[in-house]
Amino acid sequence: MDALQDIHSISWWENSLNTFREEAIAFGERIIICIIIYFIGRKLIKYINAIVSKLLSKKDFDPTVTSFLKSLINIVLTAVLIITMINILGINNSSFVAILASVGVALGMAMSGTLQNFAGGVMILVFRPYRIGDYIQAQSQEGTVKDIHIFNTEIITSDNKTVFIPNGGLSTNVVVNFNNRKTRRIDLTVGLDYGTDFDIAKSTINDIIQSDKRILPDPVPVIALKNLGQSTVDTLIRVWVNTPDYWNVYFNLNEQIYKIFAQKGIGLAFPQMTVHLAQE
Repeated sequence: MDALQDIHSISWWENSLNTFREEAIAFGERIIICIIIYFIGRKLIKYINAIVSKLLSKKDFDPTVTSFLKSLINIVLTAVLIITMINILGINNSSFVAILASVGVALGMAMSGTLQNFAGGVMILVFRPYRIGDYIQAQSQEGTVKDIHIFNTEIITSDNKTVFIPNGGLSTNVVVNFNNRKTRRIDLTVGLDYGTDFDIAKSTINDIIQSDKRILPDPVPVIALKNLGQSTVDTLIRVWVNTPDYWNVYFNLNEQIYKIFAQKGIGLAFPQMTVHLAQE
C-alpha cells in the first residue's frame, strides 16, 4: 500500500514538473516574441511619425500643429504597442482593464497637474497664443519656441539653454509674444546734466534717429523732457522699428548717443551728491 502511494506521489511530481516546464517554455517564447514585437513596434512608430511629418509638411501645416500631432501619435501608438504585448503574454484584458481603471483613479489624483498640462496643450493648439519660432516671455523665462509637445513647451533662451515650460501654466497665465506684431517700440531714457542746452541735445538725438534707416518714420519718433530728477534731466526717446530689428537698433542708439554726445561735449548725468560745509 505504501509502495503504491509512493508511486502515485512520484507520478504527481513528474506531471507537475512537466506541466511547469511546458508552461515556462511557452511563457519564455511569448516573452521573446514580445521583445521582438517591441523593437519592431518602436521602429514602426518612428516610421509612421516620419510619414506623418512628411505629409503634414507637404500640406503646409502649421509647425505648431505638426509638433503637437507627432507627440500625440507617438503616445497613442506606444499605448497600442503595450496593449498588444500584454495580449501576447496572455494577461486577461478584462482583468487588466479593471486593474488599469482602479490604478487610473489613484493616478488621476496624483497626476492632476499632468492632465492640466495636456488640456493646456490642446488650448494652445486651438487658440495659438504663440507658434514655433516665436520669441515669448512666460513663467519667468523667455526664449524662442522650439517645439510644442502634449505636456510642455520647449524654448531656447538667448544664451542657448533649453527650458521646458508646462503647458498648464502657459494656458492659464500671462504669456508675452514678442513676434505677434510686425513692429515694436523702443523706449530709451537719457539722463542729461543740469545746465545742458536741451535744444542742442534734442537736435543731436534727432540727427542720430534720422541717420538710422531701420527706424520707421511712422509713427513719428518722440523726443521729450520726461522728468527733472535729483541729479539728471531725464529725456525720453521713443522710436518704432520692425520687430526683427528691435535689439540691433536698441543697442546702436545707446552706442551712438554715448559717442556723439561725447564728441559734442553734451554731458550725460550720473548719480552725484553736492556737500556744503558750514563754517562756524
